[in-house]
Amino acid sequence: MNLQALMKQAQSMQKNMMESKSKIEAMKFTGNSELVEVVINGKREVLTVKIKATTLEKEDIEILEDMITIAFNDAMSKLNKEIELKMGNAAGALGNFL
Repeated sequence: MNLQALMKQAQSMQKNMMESKSKIEAMKFTGNSELVEVVINGKREVLTVKIKATTLEKEDIEILEDMITIAFNDAMSKLNKEIELKMGNAAGALGNFL
C-alpha cells in the first residue's frame, strides 16, 4: 500500500469518526434509579435530573434537581480538563472520544 492510499484511508477513518461523534453528541441517554432519573447528552452534559420523592415540596425538589445538574456538569468539566491535561494532543487526535 502506498503512502497516498494510506493517507486517504486515514482521512476516511477520521471523517467516519467525526460523523459518528456528531451522531452520538445529538443522542440522549437516560439513567434511572428508584428515586432519581438523569438525562444526559452525548457530550456528557446533564440535561435534566428528576427526583421521584414525594416527601419533599415541589419547589425544594426543583432546586435540588438544578443543584445536582450543576454539580454533575462541573465534575464532568473538571474530568474533561484533566483528560486534556494528561492526554494532550493524543486526546485531540482521537476525536475527543475519551
